[in-house]
Amino acid sequence: MREETSEMAEIPETVEVATVGTAYVIEYFENSDARESEDEEGKIESPEEVAERKRRRRIAIGRALIGICVVALWEILTRVGAMDAYYWSRPSAVLATAFEQMAKGTLLRDIAYTSSSTILGFVFGTLAGSLVGLSFWWSKTYAGISEPYLIILNAMPKLALGPIVVILFGIGFFSKFILAFLMTVITTALYAHSGAKSVDPAMESLMYSLGARRGQVFRKVVVPTSMPWIVSSLRVNIALALAGAIVGEFISAERGVGRMIIFAGTILDINLVWVGIMVLSVLSILMYFGVVVLERWLSKHWALIKS
Repeated sequence: MREETSEMAEIPETVEVATVGTAYVIEYFENSDARESEDEEGKIESPEEVAERKRRRRIAIGRALIGICVVALWEILTRVGAMDAYYWSRPSAVLATAFEQMAKGTLLRDIAYTSSSTILGFVFGTLAGSLVGLSFWWSKTYAGISEPYLIILNAMPKLALGPIVVILFGIGFFSKFILAFLMTVITTALYAHSGAKSVDPAMESLMYSLGARRGQVFRKVVVPTSMPWIVSSLRVNIALALAGAIVGEFISAERGVGRMIIFAGTILDINLVWVGIMVLSVLSILMYFGVVVLERWLSKHWALIKS
């Protein structure tokens, strides 16, 4: 036993065995804090997960560096006179204008106005479009009659309806909501209809043969099959909803980021124009990543329901 113990003591604390052509890596670590990576649940991450996490970190750093370099170059070129600051402004002046508008309270009010119409139009447009698209499964005749009109409405430039919507619903908040709604409802309906058409007929026949009613087949087969299609439309819809709300504010509005940009253009305040553009950029990024988080949650939640 003493000889075996002495032999075990001579084994190095860190051993790595890598075989060419295989994915097996054997590692023994003495210091888990330095050489082991654990996830939030305390489980040891695989080498692939560690590599993926490092890759995402490099991507985030790369994106940040590109943004910083672009802003820095913009500031330098306007300072040295290579770019006309009257037309292009400069980041420092744009930032000062943004702080000034925030101090007045107008910027936050406009952001809240635009965000509200966008999010409400996105939510109600997605829900209504999903119901319309899934309803086509109940009747092939109804679907055949409605589908051409759905395609026509999708091909129609809905932003061209902006003046009509503003005339019908006024220059207030509701017209911006309607435009955001119209931009999303048709797209979601087409996605949901495609999901309903992708249902396996053999699965439906099996459910009917087991005594399932039509409503049960819809809940147990059609809706779960269509959910990935509906979820995949969310990222498209949030951008369309924001575009609809902004166009409505461009046409006529009492407040909002779009109205701020139009107003700044009429008085040739280039700094305020850039503030509006930057705010819209940040809003679009935040909304997009918010939808990504929602999409992941829905996917996991729906998987738990199906299981």
